[in-house]
Amino acid sequence: MKAATVRDVELPDVVRAKAEQAGAGAWVAGLAALVAGLERDWGITVGRAYPDPTEAYVAEAQLADGTPAVLKLLVPRPGQAADEITVLRLADGAGCVRLLASDVARSALLLDRLGPSMYELGLPIERRLEIMCALAARLWRPAPDAGLRTGAEKGRWLVEHILRTWRDLGGPCSRAAVDHALVCADRRVAAHRPERAVLVHGDVHQWNTLQTRDGGFALVDPDGLLAEPEYDLGILMREDPVELMEGDPRERARRLAERTGCDPVAIWEWGVVERVSTGLLATAIGLQPVGSQMLAAADAIART
Repeated sequence: MKAATVRDVELPDVVRAKAEQAGAGAWVAGLAALVAGLERDWGITVGRAYPDPTEAYVAEAQLADGTPAVLKLLVPRPGQAADEITVLRLADGAGCVRLLASDVARSALLLDRLGPSMYELGLPIERRLEIMCALAARLWRPAPDAGLRTGAEKGRWLVEHILRTWRDLGGPCSRAAVDHALVCADRRVAAHRPERAVLVHGDVHQWNTLQTRDGGFALVDPDGLLAEPEYDLGILMREDPVELMEGDPRERARRLAERTGCDPVAIWEWGVVERVSTGLLATAIGLQPVGSQMLAAADAIART
């Protein structure tokens, strides 16, 4: 991915596009000064930036004692940094990367440095699903006082996002696909039960699953919700849309349910919603071909 240079700080084009979409131009302009301030305050040395993040500026860092770390600076959005920090603190390394330091006001996190992603390792899809299900399940736990959004709130937000983005983009997928997603979102909102809600990662996929130094894996970049656990598995339904459509797409939902003891219907419905939502977002920021692939899958599923 091409990287745009901002005052000696390299920022991936997708992150720049998201920052502009979020009205965070001042954050982009001040990024070099922000990095320099964190180097000073945290006693770290920041190295090369990673070229492929989509939500944040991410760079190699080193602690004063030589420990390898990663500096992550999120595009400023209300609550996003606080939510990610909350999830990582609650997880405390169980299924997720370990948090070393954080600053909510500057949307900054210092993280343990991990290795390559599952995408880079080229693991077969069934092995990926097995590992990601296990990692997500390690995170699931009651956290009623965490202050995170609920699955119902996220479902309502997704409805608004889908309608607005579909209109703004001039309808890049069928209205039938949008209507299908809205019906599924309404069902998941109505099904929300606080007593069943657990801490979920919210964005489990192969680019967010990195190898640890001991050869295992850990999740990064949590969105953080208090939701039914099927929400995380719905993310796995939206990913790999080409492979999904090579057979019976509902079979993946059934396999995920068997691995985790979750409800295949809820997994399927969250997958329908997330596939349309993410396909539209990817289209809006120019992340292709995945955006068009997700929307093509959504169109095909809506016709069945």
